[in-house]
Amino acid sequence: SEIMLQQTQVATVSGYFDRFMQRFPDLASLAAAPVDAVLHLWSGLGYYARARNLHQAAALIARDHGGVFPDSLAAVQALPGIGRSTAGALLSLSRGQRHPSLVGNVRRVLTRFAGIEGYPGAKAVEARLWALADELTPVNRAASYTQALMDLGATLCTRARPLCASCPVAAGCVARAQGLQEHLPSRKPKRHRPQKQAHVVIALRPDGAVLLEQRPPVGIWGGLWSFPQFESEGEGQRWLENLRVSSVTPWPACHHAFTHFDLALHPLVVAGAEGPAAIADAGRYRWYDPRHPDEIGLAAPVIELIRAVTTDRIHSS
Repeated sequence: SEIMLQQTQVATVSGYFDRFMQRFPDLASLAAAPVDAVLHLWSGLGYYARARNLHQAAALIARDHGGVFPDSLAAVQALPGIGRSTAGALLSLSRGQRHPSLVGNVRRVLTRFAGIEGYPGAKAVEARLWALADELTPVNRAASYTQALMDLGATLCTRARPLCASCPVAAGCVARAQGLQEHLPSRKPKRHRPQKQAHVVIALRPDGAVLLEQRPPVGIWGGLWSFPQFESEGEGQRWLENLRVSSVTPWPACHHAFTHFDLALHPLVVAGAEGPAAIADAGRYRWYDPRHPDEIGLAAPVIELIRAVTTDRIHSS
């Protein structure tokens, strides 16, 4: 749950967490699973490196720690995808160890309580927050304290319209005393968001299956299955020479926002596709039948486009 809650709110995570735990009830089952099965249950949740890292961490714990989650801060931080904040929270909550943590909600609570101005991601501000977190974390009942801070941020000290009248530490809160609740934490300085373009080929077989290509293991949508993607429409058209098709129709762009840039996907919808016998490295490709879906990872925009083209196909046939 701590990994899922990195960058994602509880309301969004809840259903994913339940499904994930049903499929992988313990570390051994997660470690033994193919990465496609893990990404499949993460499809739509975003930040897919979290899923790949979680899977790798489970395999490392099974191999190097006898299948038992490590109990030292250094060993936990050495696992893929786990930094100081998450490691501290995990050991505090699961082992009762005294470790400060600055997971999202805690960072907001401490920033307001101490009236710390400046973007919390800036090094100097972050250093002040770590010092404060360490100072306030008690020796006894560290797990209760850590959980209480998380819950305080999730239920009362919320990002918008915090419920200060119900807060148990309101009397000592600098932000409340100075009316700064809506201004703290300080927002990240605005930067120009790059606009990127990509062209994808959505090839539909006569039976409704869609041709997918597996993305490289790292980078955007790493390890997920997506449509064959190209830098230009012409490049996509030339690639289509590997397939036998009955028609090619450009669709309006589909827009998707990532953390650091915006992406416009320009689909080329191909009907009556057959192949891909002539496509090199066929292991990278697979025909995906939405009526009988494989257990593979798909990014949210890919899921939406598959629904759109298959629905359009039904309506036009």
